[in-house]
Amino acid sequence: MALDFTAIDFETANSSGASACAVGLARVRGGRVVATAAWLIKPPAGHDHFAPINVGIHGIQPAHVIDAPSWSDQLARLTAFAGADVLVAHNAGFDMSVLRRACAATGDECPPYRYLCSVQMSRKTYALASYRLPLVAAEAGCSPFAHHDALADAVACAEITIDCARRAGVDDVHALAAHLGVRVSQIAVETVERAVA
Repeated sequence: MALDFTAIDFETANSSGASACAVGLARVRGGRVVATAAWLIKPPAGHDHFAPINVGIHGIQPAHVIDAPSWSDQLARLTAFAGADVLVAHNAGFDMSVLRRACAATGDECPPYRYLCSVQMSRKTYALASYRLPLVAAEAGCSPFAHHDALADAVACAEITIDCARRAGVDDVHALAAHLGVRVSQIAVETVERAVA
């Protein structure tokens, strides 16, 4: 087995989990980042207000996403990049919630990805006062990066996971989860019952 996974990071327009406005992805094969991708997203209707606090965090404004693909239009691109990989995110509950809620808002079927949280893994690997992404990334030996840039955050998450695996002496995400005592979870996808005539 090899250390293969895809790290993911979303930025949101406001406090709604459905308001994805950017995504960053980093594909890892054999314990190395081998491909990256990132793009802006036009948030789903009804979730497309840009809150000043969010704009202040990531710098993305309504004008930046005016010609961006909608959530529905970009979902196939996201799933094509990630394939059947386990997803890893820093505070994965947030990012998986974005995936699930944006799909719910648009009526798209949410892919039932399995995922790991690099915050949980970091807490079992490093002794830090805070497990915010920049601090953990520095401990993992990453170069300084633009925090809240979706691609930079995804790459940092990938590098943290690689470092956790190296320190644990394992070369597979499932072995890493077992070694650290964390779960490989799965996105809970609600089934929609259809009326039968």
